[in-house]
Amino acid sequence: MEVPFYVWVGTMIGIIGLLLFDFFFHVRKAHSPTLRESAIWSSIYVGIALLFGIGVLVFGGTTMGTEYFAGYVTEKALSVDNLFVFLIIMASFKVPRADQQKVLLFGIVFALIARTGFIFLGAALINSFAWVFYIFGLILLLTAGNLLKPDAHDDDGDSLIIRLAKRLLPASEHYDGDKLFTIENGKRVLTPMLLVMIAIGATDILFALDSIPAIFGLTQNTFIVFTATAFSLMGLRQLYFLIDELLDRLIYLSYGLAVILGFIGVKLILHALHENTLPFINGGEHVEVVEISTGLSLGVILGVLVVTVLASVLSPKGRAKNAISGAKRHASEYLDLNYETDMAEREKIFARLCAEEEGLRKLPEKFKRLIRNETEFMELIRTAHAEHDAALEREPRG
Repeated sequence: MEVPFYVWVGTMIGIIGLLLFDFFFHVRKAHSPTLRESAIWSSIYVGIALLFGIGVLVFGGTTMGTEYFAGYVTEKALSVDNLFVFLIIMASFKVPRADQQKVLLFGIVFALIARTGFIFLGAALINSFAWVFYIFGLILLLTAGNLLKPDAHDDDGDSLIIRLAKRLLPASEHYDGDKLFTIENGKRVLTPMLLVMIAIGATDILFALDSIPAIFGLTQNTFIVFTATAFSLMGLRQLYFLIDELLDRLIYLSYGLAVILGFIGVKLILHALHENTLPFINGGEHVEVVEISTGLSLGVILGVLVVTVLASVLSPKGRAKNAISGAKRHASEYLDLNYETDMAEREKIFARLCAEEEGLRKLPEKFKRLIRNETEFMELIRTAHAEHDAALEREPRG
C-alpha cells in the first residue's frame, strides 16, 4: 500500500515535535530523573507507539498493522539490548548521572538520522537488487551467532570506539556541566561530554547494521520500517533510567535476541530464494520454498521474548543479580538524599537496603561472584551505612 505524502509529512512533524518536547521540558535542565518520572514517561511513549500502530491497523489494513507491531517489538527488544553498551560507555567516561539525559537524547537523535539514511538506502537496494536479501540474512545469522557468545556484554569499557574517541580527540579531564567545550588554561578545549556523544553516535551506526536488516526481514514497506524504528527509539532515554539497575537481571536476553535474529535471518534467506535472480542458484529462476508469514513472525518474536524474560526473572542467577542491583540502587538512593531529608524517609530507604543486604548474605558463594567491581560495591554499601549513622546522630533526641 502506497502511503500518501501528507501522511509522511504529518508523521515526521509528530516525531520531531516529540523530540523537541523531550529536550525543552526534560533534558534542557540537567537533573537525575526519578524512578516514577521514568516509569510514567516510558509508559506514555509506549502508549503513543501502540496508538500509532492501531492507526496503521485501521487505515492501512491487517498486513501493515501486523508488520508495524512485529517491527516495533523487534526494534524495541534490540534497543534494550543496546542499553547494555550505553551503560558501559557512560561508565567508561564517568558521565555524571544528571547529565546522562542529554547524552542519551543526542544518541537517539543521531540514531534516528543515521537509521533513516540506512532505511532509504536499504529500500533502494532491495527495489533494484533482490539478492540483497541474501546479504541481510547472512548479517543477521552472523549477529545471532555473536550474541550466543558468553561474553556478549562483558566489555571492559575500553572498546575500539571509546579508545579512538579518547586518542583522536583529546579533551579536558573534567566535565563543565553539560557543556561540549570549556576554557582550560586560557584555551578553548573539548569536554568529555562531547567525546561520549561521539562514542554513542558511532556505536549507534554499528547497531543499525543489524537492526535495519532485521526489520527489512519483516516488511519492505519503507513507511512501516521508518515508523517502527523511530517509535522504538522514542522513550529509550526514559527506559534507560527505568531499568539501568535491572539490566543485569535479564541474563538470557542475548540468547533470546539471537533466536529472534536467527529466525528473521532464515526468513530473509527463504524470501531471497523465492525472489531469486542469481544465475548460479537454480539457473537464475525462483526457488519454490516455504515463506514465513508476518503473523507467524510476530508470534515467534513475542513468544521468545516472553520466555526469555520469564527465564531471566525466575532463575536463581536472575534473582541473585536482582538482589545485587537492588542493594546498589538503594545505597545510591540513600546517598543522594538531601541533608534535610526527613528521618522517616531515610529509615524507609535504609530498611530496603538492609533487606537487600540480608538477601545477599544468603546467596550461594557462586552467585556472590556476580558482583561487578566488588570493592567499589562494598565501599558504596559502607558509605551508605556511615551516612545513616551520621544522620541518626544529627537527629534531635526526645
